[in-house]
Amino acid sequence: MDSATANKQLIDQLPKIAQRPEQLETLFDAVSFRERLLHEIAHAKTRIYLVALYLQDDEAGRSILDALYTAKQKNPMLDIKVLVDWHRAQRGLIGAEKSDGNAALYRRYAEEYAHKIEVLGVPVRNREVFGVLHLKGFVIDDTVIYSGASLNDVYLAQHERYRYDRYHVIKSKALSDCMAGFISNTLVASDAVTCLAQPNRPDTKVLKPAIRDLRARLQNASYHFISQHINEDQIGLTPMVGLGKRKNFLNTQICRLIASTQEELTICTPYFNPPRSVTREIRRAIRRGVNITIIVGDKTANDFYIPPDEPFKTISGLPYLYEINLRNFARRNEAAIAKRQLKIHLWKHDDNSFHLKGIWVDRTYMLLTGNNLNPRAWKLDLENAILLHDKKKLIETQAQCEIDKILEHTQQIGSYKQIEKLDTYPAKVQKLLKRIKRIRADHLLNQIL
Repeated sequence: MDSATANKQLIDQLPKIAQRPEQLETLFDAVSFRERLLHEIAHAKTRIYLVALYLQDDEAGRSILDALYTAKQKNPMLDIKVLVDWHRAQRGLIGAEKSDGNAALYRRYAEEYAHKIEVLGVPVRNREVFGVLHLKGFVIDDTVIYSGASLNDVYLAQHERYRYDRYHVIKSKALSDCMAGFISNTLVASDAVTCLAQPNRPDTKVLKPAIRDLRARLQNASYHFISQHINEDQIGLTPMVGLGKRKNFLNTQICRLIASTQEELTICTPYFNPPRSVTREIRRAIRRGVNITIIVGDKTANDFYIPPDEPFKTISGLPYLYEINLRNFARRNEAAIAKRQLKIHLWKHDDNSFHLKGIWVDRTYMLLTGNNLNPRAWKLDLENAILLHDKKKLIETQAQCEIDKILEHTQQIGSYKQIEKLDTYPAKVQKLLKRIKRIRADHLLNQIL
């Protein structure tokens, strides 16, 4: 038995929740995602659990809070919990003046309404740079809306610009109960998880012992559900969670998924900075003869990109660092690109940004995840995913429609030489990247960004 077949058998042995294919819906744009989320909130009967990196103090973020508070005043028994990253919620945007961040917004809303909503901060580590809440999934009654998007103007396409992500609506009581149970029993139950709407929040230093305990629990945590038999007219769902570089179940399954590929593999990531284990499996797949498509955002579609005619900030060097990684990868695999076995697509649409992540394997497996497939996701952040098993190709058409939609605004790279190199970058970017290289800080940056 070859290694791909052996890995496929291990993937097939994962526990699964049975799902009727018509109860899975793919949304194809950010506007549809925003409208659907607001619709589901307005019609919720029992519970609304929203988990995101952040809920921003802007028009779109406030519209979500408005909808949640309206639903709560109408039905005070409605169980509403919003979980965001503890550190991210208490600071302004990168480069902005020091502020109380989005926590000030949550406090204002709590003061205005009779029936309060829990907006809880989850500290994955003592400092944001060493790990954040990157868990995804909105549970509303018995529906899961899964996307890598956070909640603000650009993710929800509130105005002219949008940040492109993936958006799936899954109607499943078993999946909803499983994900809601993890939120309640593992996160909300922790002493480290604290209400952000209260005027006197504890200092992070005070929470250190509780944060250590939470992280230790999260490193061994998993979704709990009863595995079900998958009938011929059903697909399977496997929710997964992972944190840290040791015994990370999600990381293991992602590598195994790539290693199981026998014919075709598609990978989306906004920041091209794959962990060594992922790069190794991609290289092995190329040697096996697998046809591979990698879709990545152009550097100008990166959320950190700043046009050369605007004031330079150090953080704006990041998109160029990712592009250097991509160029080096393409150069090493030029032969596979030349024979069209490896296809690299760069996404760019006006001044919009790209935040897509996911894996499709042999038209049989599809991974929904917020995982950026980079060292930070691999080692530092709390991540999750839902693996869809489609042995009978019941959602093949829907999956292909999504890929076609993603490819709509891409350009295929015919050679690594089409990707810009360092000496073509703006002078300030060149200076920054050369300094980073000189002090050998590029490896460290790749681990935490």
